[in-house]
This record gives sequence, structure tokens and C-alpha cells, in this order.
Amino acid sequence: MRQIKHFIAGEFTDAASGVRFNKHSPLDNSVICSVSEAGRGEVDAAVSAARNALQGEWGRLSTDQRVELLYSVANEITRRFDDFVEAEMSDTGQPEHVMKHVFIPRGAANFKVFADVIKNVASESFQTDTPDGRGALNYTTRRPKGVIGVVCPWNAPFMLMTWKVGPALACGNTVVVKPSEESPQTATLLGEVMNTVGIPKGVYNVVHGFGPDSAGEFVTRHPQVDAITFTGETRTGTAIMKAAAEGMRDVSFELGGKNAGIVFADADFEAAVESFSRSVFLNTGQVCLGTERVYVERPIFERFVQALKARAEAVKYGRPDDRHANYGPLISQEHREKVLSYYRKAVEEGATVVTGGGVPQMPSDLAAGAWVQPTIWTGLPESATVVQQEIFGPCCHISPFDSEDDVVAKANATEYGLSTTIWTSNLARAHRMAARIDVGITWINSWFLRDLRTPFGGSKQSGIGREGGVHSLEFYTETRNVCVKL
Repeated sequence: MRQIKHFIAGEFTDAASGVRFNKHSPLDNSVICSVSEAGRGEVDAAVSAARNALQGEWGRLSTDQRVELLYSVANEITRRFDDFVEAEMSDTGQPEHVMKHVFIPRGAANFKVFADVIKNVASESFQTDTPDGRGALNYTTRRPKGVIGVVCPWNAPFMLMTWKVGPALACGNTVVVKPSEESPQTATLLGEVMNTVGIPKGVYNVVHGFGPDSAGEFVTRHPQVDAITFTGETRTGTAIMKAAAEGMRDVSFELGGKNAGIVFADADFEAAVESFSRSVFLNTGQVCLGTERVYVERPIFERFVQALKARAEAVKYGRPDDRHANYGPLISQEHREKVLSYYRKAVEEGATVVTGGGVPQMPSDLAAGAWVQPTIWTGLPESATVVQQEIFGPCCHISPFDSEDDVVAKANATEYGLSTTIWTSNLARAHRMAARIDVGITWINSWFLRDLRTPFGGSKQSGIGREGGVHSLEFYTETRNVCVKL
């Protein structure tokens, strides 16, 4: 069985306590690896290593030298592409083609993109008049924020972890990463890459464990961690924010969502159905930007429901390396029970189950896995539990609407504000709608098209701050002003 260790100061090490936990396969619930659980001592050691690196060799490197190293990291990830694909498939159970075409390539790109950003970002300067007529020059500089605590989710673990580690290192910080207990492998594998390319010891550290009274809490409450970046549930973000308040430390959060998709009658119907088959069911619905609320203009409502139903019923269950499979399990038995509880709640509250709503019949070798059916509901009011609460599963509720005002009110009637996707052939309407929906990201006639230079983040309960391009620099650096009297 694979043994997963912490990565601290360039060394792989077990916890002094010897405490370990098992990671189970989402496919069949078998144990795939044994993971060392960090105690306070391991977190202290990781933070100390990060602080020493910040004040040592890493802190003395020029921007160009850091950029060169980050390009080497990206290239080594690409060289070991198959290792990362295998590790991520093992942890998540998701299809190989998603790993090869989305998650792992993005992991490598996250280092190159932010290396380019930090190399090319401009600083400000101002010529200032003074009473004596000689003037002054003000200019800004950016300095690393320090030791960054990186708390990662399990749904796209490598992509979302490097989305934070890439800009943090590009800006000259050091990191202590706490991966999800459900996806420990790729963060650990990245430690091997760091050593191979010569990243100084202590720049990148990984500690494994859980949340409360474990590695997650120890990292986020550590007084020598200067800032915390987190992707995950809003409830967990609230707890981290309380911890970060001690010491007035900065936080960057990408939290929950209950994203609305809107389809007008003049939309390209087939393209919209194809897109929603992805935004609802991709990664078994475990996508923060996924669509769990769908609003369809009344003239095409029934047709759309039936078309998406056909897509849901056409998914192919299977192992990640099955080239015919396009649909994997949920991440764990615990998460499956959560999703199924929402399936039951929808029925209790009067939903019409268009398709799904339960557990598929799987072959004996996969029967113990965390499988659920893609599910579509109609007929519920906006106040219904499954219309208001994030489920993070392969499901959606579809409602009809009659006007722009009607659908705007419905789309905004949530505590979340992460993203929306709007489908219409009327460009003026598209711009009007984009201005009225209270979210951080709006896609018009598309979904999940990402330019890593653009701001990423949500409003309301969906997060704090923005990531991407120069927007990441606002979190990972301290901006300083220098005034020179001339």
C-alpha cells in the first residue's frame, strides 16, 4: 500500500505520533493509501522551514531567478504528466480524459502564467510638487507577504492547489499546504518535483490531516502564518476567518455557490443543452462553478427538460481508464450520503423527479463505490431546500420564467454569488443580464471558459477577494510606497 508522508524542508517525513489514516477509493471503497496525520509539531516544523526559506536563499533570489525555477517546475510536471494523472485519478475516481485535458495541464500552466505575470507587472510612479519647488518622486514596490497557509479542496485538487501555490511562489512567498484528506497524493508528488528542479528547501511544504484539532486548524491558527488562502465550503471559510482574525491576517476565500443558468428562447438550443450537460454533470457535479439551478424561458421549457434528461440518462459509468466512461463516482461515501440526503429532501418537498434520484446499478467490482445517478427535478418553489442550498452533486432543478425581471429576481435570490451562464442570441439582452446578476463571473453562451489573467471569485457568501493575473498579486504581496525628495 502507498504510504503518504508530509513534505517539510525538502524531506518526506512521518508524524512523530505515528498516527495515520486511510484514504479510500471512490470507485470501490478499497483502501488505496495510508496517510500520516500531522500534529502541532509537524505544522510548527513546516512553518519554521517556510520562515527560514523566506529569510534565506529563496528570499535572496531575483525575480528572474524565481521565474526560471517556476518554469522548471511546470516543465517537470509535464515530464511526469502520467504520474500526476494516475495520482489524481486514484484520489478522485474521475475520468482519465478530464485529468489529461483539464486538471493536470492547468496545474502546470498555473506556474507559467504567474511567472509571466510577476515578470511583466508594472509599478506606479508619480512626480509630486513640493512647496520648495524641488519636487519629489513617489514609486511603489511589491514585497512578498510572507508564509502563506494554503488549504485546498478535493474536487480538482492539483489544479486548485497550484492555482494558489503558483502565484504565491511567483511573488516570493513560501507556503505550507494542507491538502484535503480526500486527495493527498498530487500535493505530495509535487514535493518530488520541487526537489528535482532545485526549489530551495522550505519553500514548499505539505502537511496532511483533517480540519478541527488537526492539520487544518493548526495551520490556520499558527501565529507565524502571515496569510491564508482557502477554497471550500462557506462554513469552513467562516471558521478560518475567525482564526485569521487573531493577528489580523489576510484571507482569500473561494467558497460555496448555488449557480444559476439562464436559457432564453432565442438561444442556440443544441449548444445550450450541450453546455448544461457539462455544467451540471461534469466531475459528477463536484465543481464550484457548476450549475444547480436552471431557468428556461417558458416557450422552450418542456423541450429543454427532455433534452437535458436524455443527456443525463446517456452518461457512461466506469473506471477512469475506461475510454467509454465519462462519469465517475463522488469523492467519498460520506459525501454520497450528503448528496443522497438532498435527493430524498427534494422528494419530501414535492419535487417532480425527471430522472435519477438514487444509486445506479453497478457491476460487482464497483458496487461499493460512491456512485449516484445524475438527477433533474422540476416543480419546486424557490424556497425549496435543493433550490437554495449547495449540494455539490450531479443534479439541478429546472424552472420556467417569463421575463428578464422574473429570472433576474430568481437568479439573485440566493446567499451565494459565484457564477452564472446566460444563453441568448440577443447581444443587448446579454449585456443587460450580465449587469444585473449579482455574481463574480458571468459566461455568455458558454461555460467554464477561463483566461487565467482575468479575475476569479464570488460575491456575497461565495468568497472574499479575487484570484487570477495581477489580481492575485493584491493578495500575495504587500505594496509599499517610497517617496524620494528631489
